[in-house]
Amino acid sequence: MKNNKAFAEIIDSSLQGWLAQSWHWNNFPQFGSLVMVETKKRIIFGIVHQIQTGSMEPMRYPFPYQKTEEELLREQPQIFEFLKTTFSCLAIGYQEKGHIYYLAAPEPPQIHSFVAPMEIELAKQFLYSERYLHLLFGASQLFNLDELLLAILKQQVELNILSETKTTNFINTYSLLTGNDYRRLKLFLQRAESIVNSTT
Repeated sequence: MKNNKAFAEIIDSSLQGWLAQSWHWNNFPQFGSLVMVETKKRIIFGIVHQIQTGSMEPMRYPFPYQKTEEELLREQPQIFEFLKTTFSCLAIGYQEKGHIYYLAAPEPPQIHSFVAPMEIELAKQFLYSERYLHLLFGASQLFNLDELLLAILKQQVELNILSETKTTNFINTYSLLTGNDYRRLKLFLQRAESIVNSTT
């Protein structure tokens, strides 16, 4: 099953998430964006939590030329052929037979499966509930969790779905999952304020 909007391919996979490589080094998803992988049985949802660009060859490193990208593309376009971009995704649910589950999928996506942006209407449907936050807080590989949560809030603003009720539900769920850590909640709210206020 090939999604026409696919832009990357899975090169490492597990139940918890996957590592994908972009087909073009300069075409990759934003931090905190939602992506999906279509399999024969279901659509698996992921959230991007790490992005890295580097050399394809272990012994070949990018060299600082002190030139702009436009100058390098004009004068030495071949140096971009050795670049690759990979990104890591955490599995945060799946859709099967039209129903969304906020659970780890029964099986991981296969190697070489295609990765595509989550369709806008499907993203709105998925983000309607805050149950995906349980998977995020339970992920040991996330070292930048609060940064990721802020990116998710910003994405909901861009999708025009961050209502006052949704903001309250998000913060209440955050508070419960942090064990009502007042200090952490206060710091998070200070940073989230500008994002939330942009909806008014």
